[in-house]
Amino acid sequence: MAITIAETLVGTLVIFFLLQTFVGRTYAVEQTSMLPTLEAEQRLIVDRLTPRFDPYKPGDIVVFDAPATVALDSPAIKRVIAIEGAVVELIDGRVMVDGLALDEPYTYGGEPTLPAGQTRWVVPSGHVFVLGDHRAVSIDSRAFGPIPVSSVIGRAWLRFLPLEDATLLTGLEPSR
Repeated sequence: MAITIAETLVGTLVIFFLLQTFVGRTYAVEQTSMLPTLEAEQRLIVDRLTPRFDPYKPGDIVVFDAPATVALDSPAIKRVIAIEGAVVELIDGRVMVDGLALDEPYTYGGEPTLPAGQTRWVVPSGHVFVLGDHRAVSIDSRAFGPIPVSSVIGRAWLRFLPLEDATLLTGLEPSR
């Protein structure tokens, strides 16, 4: 009987490890840069599997390892605004992608998107441009430029805690 329990325990640990490594993992929101969409202390499931065959697209909320120039102890979470080949510009508080202003109803209080130095980027191959929803407090691609897709841990798929806030986090693409 002890061997059966040990086999079950080892099997469970192996399955858990494989799921965490290749399919999805949980993530605790620690920042306020994604308000009002995500609040500190909420828990998410981050999808690591589907990005292997369904590339990141504008509107996706992604968890990524921040560039070394950003002093963060944990991964960052932001919204993809543009993908490789796109031209992103900040003009009069608006985000322009390929010359078209984005309609971004998810931003905090409709605040303007102010530059942090540079105002125009061409997103290189293998990169995405990310912004926080609470632009006034977010350190994002305005400060460190487009991020390599290789630094992205996964796509935030589900907010599951607290239970009363549970919801899917997909289909939030900015419109033009």
